[in-house]
Amino acid sequence: MQPLFLYNTLTRKKEEFKALNPPFVGMYVCGPTVYSDVHLGNCRTFMSFDIIYRYLTHLGYKVRYVRNITDAGHLESDADVGEDKISKKAKLQQLEPMEIVQTYTVDFHNVMKQFNALPPSIEPTATGHILEQQEITEAIIKKGLAYEVNGTVYFDVEKFAKDHNYTALTGRKLEELLENTRDLDGQGDKRGRLDFALWIKAKPEHLMQWSSQWGKGFPGWHIECSAMSTKYLGEQFDIHGGGMDLQPTHHTNEIAQNIAYCGKQPCNYWMHTNMLTVEGQKMSKSLGNSFLPHELFSGNHPKLNRGYSPMCVRFFMMQTHYRSTLDFSNEALQASEKGFERLMESYKTLQSLTASTSSSEDIKALEAKCYEAMNDDFNTPVLIANLFEAVRIINSSNDKKTTLTQADIDLLKKMYQNFLFDVMGLKLEDENNKTTEVLGKVVEMVLDIRNKAKADKNFALSDEVRNKLAAAGVEVKDGKEGSTWKI
Repeated sequence: MQPLFLYNTLTRKKEEFKALNPPFVGMYVCGPTVYSDVHLGNCRTFMSFDIIYRYLTHLGYKVRYVRNITDAGHLESDADVGEDKISKKAKLQQLEPMEIVQTYTVDFHNVMKQFNALPPSIEPTATGHILEQQEITEAIIKKGLAYEVNGTVYFDVEKFAKDHNYTALTGRKLEELLENTRDLDGQGDKRGRLDFALWIKAKPEHLMQWSSQWGKGFPGWHIECSAMSTKYLGEQFDIHGGGMDLQPTHHTNEIAQNIAYCGKQPCNYWMHTNMLTVEGQKMSKSLGNSFLPHELFSGNHPKLNRGYSPMCVRFFMMQTHYRSTLDFSNEALQASEKGFERLMESYKTLQSLTASTSSSEDIKALEAKCYEAMNDDFNTPVLIANLFEAVRIINSSNDKKTTLTQADIDLLKKMYQNFLFDVMGLKLEDENNKTTEVLGKVVEMVLDIRNKAKADKNFALSDEVRNKLAAAGVEVKDGKEGSTWKI
């Protein structure tokens, strides 16, 4: 078997993967903060690590995959100021914080299920590990790398940086960070500009607070991952992952905490997924170009011409490497839909192929290329290209242009099972989904007729089409960028 190479953010190069305790692999991925709907940036990260989890398992590793739930301590600012996001939402909706947590945790799980993501081995919560976070905080204080002021405990970054490379993960210079950080005005009792909170004193009105030796308070955001990763994976494990937005603050501080606590780097390999863009622009609510999963599925969004199935979206996300920017557009989604359908149709064709006594194709070499792609830092775009070569071979054999032996056909079936279904996590869609897709295409065709009628100034026909669609339960909206529809 070829060696597996992955890109290590810490060293900024591809390295051969060597598990600490083979065949066991410990993998920790920073999970969602459950105060709002899961956004597509989260979905891309979790789907990327779902594929990594699946492939490591396929290679024979016994993976303990830990993905946490942040349900306390995540403030409105990385500067340890503002309200806890969950508490703030609970106040606005006049609910208990755990009602907010439960609602969005269930929603997150439902979305992951729609995308056919496997559940992690362990899914711990920040609120379930308060004692562990307090214990680590106390240990860091005793080592002289944290200090308590008025009930809040801060990590002393500049003191830590005297003996350790605080910015190793990002490669930035500490001096530049200090220069770019605002003065201490308004930052409470911090000694240094870069110091961050391990434990935060709670105001009386704060909804989520716990007793500690420093008084009533709640944990800082970064300490939760150090507590849960060390509890379930040990002081040092194999892979730690998350979105690239976590590098400069959350993961940088997490490394510092772990080294201060136990004198070790928390993991051997840091892995980060890249961001999503929409037609070249950064995805954001303020620009009106951010999508929620259910909007993608229904098509109920001004930027979408129609809806797309969860498997189509999952397949779309795999066509760009997890470390590269992924750009959303209707054209790209439609191309992915066609590609996904071609793959699935070829799988159905494969089941009825007739074997020959000789072969004109080298299927073993093609299988080796599939492994080569995945062993090159989980390169799903190249894997997909190899699978489309399998599509060509299957269709050509079905048309009697090439020949395959029974062994070739069996190996192609194995390849589809291993790579298309087990590793990529795709699945055949049920007939209800297929019917919905077909109806969507029919609506698009009818709207094309309506748009042509409008262009020809045949407004009577245009209005008639719109009214009949409305009677059938399809609402059409006309805008500057064209017509959109929803059921």
